Amino acid sequence: MRIEGKEYRTIWYEENIVKIIDQTKLPHKFIIKDLKTVKDAVNAIKIMEVRGAPLIGATAAYGIALAVQENKDREFIKKSAEELIQSRPTAINLKWAVDRMMNKLSGINSDQILDIALKEAKELCNEDEKFCENIGIKGLRIIEEIYNKKKDTVNILTHCNAGWLATINWGTATSPIYHAHKKGIPVHVWVDETRPRNQGANLTSYELNEEEISNTIIADNTGGILMQRGEVDICIVGTDRTLSNGDVCNKIGTYLKALAAHDNNVPFYVALPSSTIDWNIKDSREIPIEERNSEELSHVEGIDENNEIKKVLIYPKKSKAMNLAFDVTPAKYVTGLITEKGISEASNESLKKLFNR
Repeated sequence: MRIEGKEYRTIWYEENIVKIIDQTKLPHKFIIKDLKTVKDAVNAIKIMEVRGAPLIGATAAYGIALAVQENKDREFIKKSAEELIQSRPTAINLKWAVDRMMNKLSGINSDQILDIALKEAKELCNEDEKFCENIGIKGLRIIEEIYNKKKDTVNILTHCNAGWLATINWGTATSPIYHAHKKGIPVHVWVDETRPRNQGANLTSYELNEEEISNTIIADNTGGILMQRGEVDICIVGTDRTLSNGDVCNKIGTYLKALAAHDNNVPFYVALPSSTIDWNIKDSREIPIEERNSEELSHVEGIDENNEIKKVLIYPKKSKAMNLAFDVTPAKYVTGLITEKGISEASNESLKKLFNR
């Protein structure tokens, strides 16, 4: 997708260095950052210079390649894999990508191990890009159906950032939106601010602006009244881990949007590549829910009059804060799952049939 008219992916390998877009500086500053070691990759995931389940997975894959580039010792690579998996626990793509890389490199001790690692990481990224493009093609049909009935702008509400900045390209929740826009269907996106890190305001609105798609940032609690007023035609969100029974783990606040959508008969769709499906956990209570530093709640970042990014305290100094990063939306509130293979009901039977499991 585009930034200032130039096409970008979110991660790439160039001259022995992994390049990323530092998302902690967006939307105020566009900075391409170098990852030279596996510890750089671990840190980029931990402090959310990269975020979004598919991009976390891709970064972890390149992290394994960087580990191989540093030291071909098998124990070093294994330890690096463990550190990468522990860097953020909730997004299933992280472990999936590391396991895929380690399986590919299993038993390989030749001088070609780095080339093999880099090739697999690149293939994983290309695969994700194609999956996200297909999610858009499949999801476009839903937006087209709404437009054909309404004959007016389709209002879409999304939560957090499930855009191309969270993947390699296209995004998950935004991919149908981008495809609709390219086809000439008028769309408008209600962008949840998404406290505490404001990924909606800082990232989703930013990338939609770059693609010249109409959007309006709203406070996280505004979606309900907009649905009551009939100003939301459809909700489309992403996910960090979806169980095979259709339960959806996503950014905190997603569950409340699903409840509001259910109460107001607004379709609630979740867009995801198959790499985000957890086929092993059967009970959503077993999903590791990340609890992040409370400073993400108590402090906000912005740009001052000198064009400098500053962090300021907004809570009373003695106040405590809890910062749970994700919640779980039960399958019964999910209208459908938009995947690269098609649209599925949020159920074990439907997903198994779609993916031949």
